[in-house]
Amino acid sequence: MISKLLIAWCLLALTVTIHAAGLSAMLPRMTLALPDVRFWPVTWRLVRVAWRLVLLHLAEIVVWALFYWWQKCLPDLESSFYFSGVTYTTLGYGDLVLPREWRLLGPVEGLAGILMCGLSTGFFFAVVGRFWLPDWRPKQSEP
Repeated sequence: MISKLLIAWCLLALTVTIHAAGLSAMLPRMTLALPDVRFWPVTWRLVRVAWRLVLLHLAEIVVWALFYWWQKCLPDLESSFYFSGVTYTTLGYGDLVLPREWRLLGPVEGLAGILMCGLSTGFFFAVVGRFWLPDWRPKQSEP
């Protein structure tokens, strides 16, 4: 059981690493203030951010799915992707379940999904905030 939890924590660490790298790559371009805050430029920026965030989450789902497939936790690759997606998004249909020895991975993946969706929400909020606060800068401490 301890070894399975250690594996789950390693998968969680990999998920966080992928998410951090993805957000770091998006940060410089997506959080720049828009010179034009009309409907279409703002909408296009938000659509691009949403696409990139979804791709980031899909990459994380793929990591978990490939692990399930590699360990033969589920019957085939398609089932592994389906289970991982349902678990990561916390839908939890329950039509597929992990074998008893791997069942602790499901809740850890669900928690990882919740945390990464929370990070994505915060990032999305930061992007939207740049539309209304384009000149905001952190206050510099005076010597």
